[in-house]
Amino acid sequence: MAITKQYLKSKPVCKVTFTVPAEEAKEVKVVGSFNGWSAKKTPLKKLKNGTFKGTLDLDKDQSYEFRYIVDGTYTNDEQADAYAWNDYAGAENSVLHV
Repeated sequence: MAITKQYLKSKPVCKVTFTVPAEEAKEVKVVGSFNGWSAKKTPLKKLKNGTFKGTLDLDKDQSYEFRYIVDGTYTNDEQADAYAWNDYAGAENSVLHV
């Protein structure tokens, strides 16, 4: 898994690209505080090499909690900037600082 950040000079926005290698998966989504934890809003696109990828514009100078849903199973990104405990889920969430 990988997270790429590209800061824009013209706007207070960071283009964040989420990349998840999951050749066997049928569906990968990214959910988090940036989209109200809605799986419908951010499906990642499967590429020919089996990697899922998607880019979001997120406000700079913010922190966001997120997780991936790979075929219905929640998972964290090992390259996250940090992790935060979530009592509701009873698990840690990945944290992204932009």
